[in-house]
Amino acid sequence: MENNSDIVFVLHGLNESMTNRQVYFTFALVSYVCTVLVNLTLILTVCVEASLHQPMYIFVCNLCLNGIGGASSFYPKLLHDLLADSHVVSYAGCLGQIFAVYSYVFCEFTSLTVMAYDRYVAICWPLQYQAVMTPQRVGKLLLLTWSFTLLESLVGIVLTARLPLCGRSIRKLFCTNWEVVKLSCTSTTLNNIYGFVLIFSHCSQTVLILVSYVHLVRASLRSRSDRRKFMQTCVPHLMTLLVFTVSSVSDTLYSRYAGSSSLQALQNLLAAEFLVVPPLINPIIYGMKLQQIRSKILPHFRPEARKSHT
Repeated sequence: MENNSDIVFVLHGLNESMTNRQVYFTFALVSYVCTVLVNLTLILTVCVEASLHQPMYIFVCNLCLNGIGGASSFYPKLLHDLLADSHVVSYAGCLGQIFAVYSYVFCEFTSLTVMAYDRYVAICWPLQYQAVMTPQRVGKLLLLTWSFTLLESLVGIVLTARLPLCGRSIRKLFCTNWEVVKLSCTSTTLNNIYGFVLIFSHCSQTVLILVSYVHLVRASLRSRSDRRKFMQTCVPHLMTLLVFTVSSVSDTLYSRYAGSSSLQALQNLLAAEFLVVPPLINPIIYGMKLQQIRSKILPHFRPEARKSHT
């Protein structure tokens, strides 16, 4: 056993992908650039357009900002490894990546919960919406989202950092808490208990979202305007939740195929899907489904609109 700070982890996720490294590098670079651009486009549109300075669009901006963080916790290291002959990461770098990845995951769940609450108030209590969702309340919800997220991630990192390690091989493309904990020389009972606490916490958030949507569906049946509001603002949220849930489950399925080296490409896809798909798809879903945002973005991409600005 050696001092943890001296450990250099070896990532094995790219072992069978190096014959086409130029192709993978190009695909990863284009995907990362597109992810950042679509998220920044939506964020800047909301920031610039005064008519979009409303709680729902502010929460969408927060979701996009988190998406950039999630993608940035994965792509830069992947791009570096695709050009490098050895795929290693320091102990501090590994813990840093774990913190960034799990902050993204926890913030995504909490943000979607807050957005479900916002839609619940907007549709079920429309007359009280302005009084409830004040700028101060929005600020408190955002502060709660990030405080809860960072606290969860920090506790997980502290519990992992205390473990003495007897190995240095990580099977994935990137560092994960589970892969590092498996290398521990001592009992990981406390880490496992905390893992169950996190699972319970975020499953509870998912239940809250589903319960809120039961009420939303009932409320939307009252009138045509409520149904239109539900389709325009709630369907994108449901689609985002579905994309993130499926992507997260795919990461869990990774362990089912991890024993076969012949399925390395499938392993990589399942392992990284939750860091690749939601950050890219979320701003597209909201940009296309929310009419207020779409009407502000699309004119800038029309030829006549570009000529008018020149």
